[in-house]
Amino acid sequence: MLVIRAGITVPVTAAVSLAMFWVAALSPFDPLVARLGANYQFADEAQREAMRAAYQTGQPWWQAWWQWLSGVMHGDLGWSSTQGRPVTTVLAERMPFTLGLSAAALITAAVLAVLVGCAAGMRRGGLLDRLSSTLAVVFAAVPPFVVSLALVAGVAVGLRWLPVSGAAPPGAEYTVPGVLTHAVLPLTALTVSQLPWLLLTTRTAVVEAAASDAVRGARARGIDGWPLLRGHIAPVAVLPTLALLGTRLPELIAGAAVVEAVFGWPGMAAALVDSAAALDFPLLAALTVGAVLAVLMGSALSDAAAVLIDPRIELTA
Repeated sequence: MLVIRAGITVPVTAAVSLAMFWVAALSPFDPLVARLGANYQFADEAQREAMRAAYQTGQPWWQAWWQWLSGVMHGDLGWSSTQGRPVTTVLAERMPFTLGLSAAALITAAVLAVLVGCAAGMRRGGLLDRLSSTLAVVFAAVPPFVVSLALVAGVAVGLRWLPVSGAAPPGAEYTVPGVLTHAVLPLTALTVSQLPWLLLTTRTAVVEAAASDAVRGARARGIDGWPLLRGHIAPVAVLPTLALLGTRLPELIAGAAVVEAVFGWPGMAAALVDSAAALDFPLLAALTVGAVLAVLMGSALSDAAAVLIDPRIELTA
């Protein structure tokens, strides 16, 4: 299955990158404006045409795509006009912050969803079940930027418990304790945005598994409590959560961009916005292809994990 998925990934990624160049070419933004800044209005048309030829911003989108693809095949991701550095340097500096924050939020949300969802599902109608389900429904309707602003106003500004922006104090170097301290609020905001549906899915799966004939038979044999949950309910109930994890990656990427923008986290959010506005094709293409690969890989790995947990599932592609 993983081999077939890997084979499908190549043409899908190429098609998405091609579509990205086409859609970006339809943008009303002129990349030359972003490159020249205030000097754009003082340049005459001949100077602008010369600049477009020098920066290669006037070439057709399919030619720009083929030039970018040829460079990628030789290990060159191109030069970012908005960042003034090679794309590989931008990714090396910013991507660890985005990947670390996103992965930590997804793992935290999944662990909390499984623990709370199993506990709530095993005691359907109890206090924990009602409270967790209500909070999950409420936070599922709240956008990530609202949660982020509430944390900024309440925890960072009101209580002054945690820093409000960045990953280090102004002018200071990045340190592990400093990054971890600054990451608490954005991690909380991103975790809250991912937790509701995972929790509700796990809780529902546990309730359905607890009412199955197999679990009734186990109860009749005297199996109850933790052994029942571990051996008969959890292996079945965790499968929908695994499937949902693979489909939540696009929302996780979008939520991470919003949260990074609110908290000034030095990840890829600012670079993504700048590259889209200025039609920075090399950086925009790298970020788009990276997001596609993350979604496809996440979906494949979640399906593979489901097959490993329950061999009765037959997935070939």
